[in-house]
Formats: sequence, C-alpha cells, structure tokens
Amino acid sequence: MRITTWAEYGLICALHLARRASAGPITGRQVAAHERLPGDYVEQILLRLRRAGIVRSTRGAHGGYSLALPPEQISVRAVIAASELTTFDLHCVSHPVETARCSAAEGCSIRPVWMMLQQRIDDVLESVHLGDLLSEESVVRERLGMLAAEAQPIVDAGEERSNRALPVLQA
Repeated sequence: MRITTWAEYGLICALHLARRASAGPITGRQVAAHERLPGDYVEQILLRLRRAGIVRSTRGAHGGYSLALPPEQISVRAVIAASELTTFDLHCVSHPVETARCSAAEGCSIRPVWMMLQQRIDDVLESVHLGDLLSEESVVRERLGMLAAEAQPIVDAGEERSNRALPVLQA
C-alpha cells in the first residue's frame, strides 16, 4: 500500500478541522496556510470531503469548512477513501498483467493474499478515528500497540481516561 499525497493531505486537513471543531468554520486557504500545504490541493480535498459528507461548507463572510460529524465518528478510512477515492489499489484488478490470467474466472493463487491484505488495511483504518488522533503522538503510539506501556490512566485536557487499545489491533 502506498499512502498518496491526496490521502495524507486529506487526513491532515480533516484533523485540522477536528482540532478546531468548536471554533467554527475556516476557509480552505486558512487551513492550507496553517498546515503549510498547497492551497489548490487543500481546496480540492475539502471539496471531496464535503461530497463524502465528512465536512460541511458554510457560505458567507464567516463561512468556510467544518466537520459534519464529531471526530469520534469519522474513521481514517473514510477520510482516505474520500480524499484518494480508494484505500488500497488491488493492482491485479486495476492493472492486470494479462487479461486472461488476471480475470476473476481464472484461478489465481496470489489474488487472495492481496484481497486479505486489502481487508486488513481497511479494518485498521476503519478502527482509527479522528478523535483518536487528537491525542499526543505517544498516546496514539501506545494505543496502537507500538510501545510497551504500563497500565496508567491517560490525562487528556484535564480529564482522566482509561488506557484502551484500538479494537482491530487486539489479538
């Protein structure tokens, strides 16, 4: 899997809107300037996110973009799918080596591996939400199982929460 610029910028933009959810709408140009991203890219990405129902736009002098749902209800997979239009390109379907060899009627022993990989990637991306990414990197790493952490309460913005691993990563 290759994370494209569209997918990465889409996630950066959506996370920016999540961080300022209570501050009201912001223009695409303001998002681009704050995140140091190309303005044209950001405008196109926000349009894609709006079409997917992830963000909403408000017209007028104080208009701009804001999240259409709470950050806890927007998965990373949804943002990537809206930004990139796919989360995983099954190459044997989109670019077959040979039409006959790669057709669904032909028994290809490799295709199930790619399909399983696609499903696992989508499961992980679906299990992580923008709300999860509002924490500091060390907290996100711990929740993803990337650090061996002791079971201690996590304090986030003055509120105590329990440690919880993301469900798809629990064995």
